[in-house]
Amino acid sequence: MLTLALHSPEVHGFFSVPVDHLHALRELAAHFRQRDLSRDEKVSITSIIGDVAGRDVIILDDEIARGTTVLELLSVLRTHEPRSIAIACTHGLFADGALEKLGAAEDVSEIVCTNSVPLAMGHPKLTVLSVAPALAEAIRRTHVGESVSVLFET
Repeated sequence: MLTLALHSPEVHGFFSVPVDHLHALRELAAHFRQRDLSRDEKVSITSIIGDVAGRDVIILDDEIARGTTVLELLSVLRTHEPRSIAIACTHGLFADGALEKLGAAEDVSEIVCTNSVPLAMGHPKLTVLSVAPALAEAIRRTHVGESVSVLFET
């Protein structure tokens, strides 16, 4: 069985069949690799660890449902005056107008998600990346008995 970015990775241990738990970090990282991102900091809602002033920030989450956590994080980030802010997630559920709310933030330059969930709406700031090649490669590797661990490299 193949899974993609389970909200809690420990869940794969409850299956009675072999499970390969994939993530979309490779696809998301490839998208942002085009940019000059020389920082590697961690973000916490209550405070910012590291100096983000004048830097490009990427908010990375596994899933955005209503967007409340990201909106709260945006308010904290704004006090530190980053140069730009992009939002990325694997599963873009975007319920209750979340995509519109996040897209309306002037300081958000881009919202990136995968096509792991069908999207009923679009937005000018939204970029959707396909995970089909990663899933196809995982299926091929499983079929021929090769390791899928190479898919975890970013």
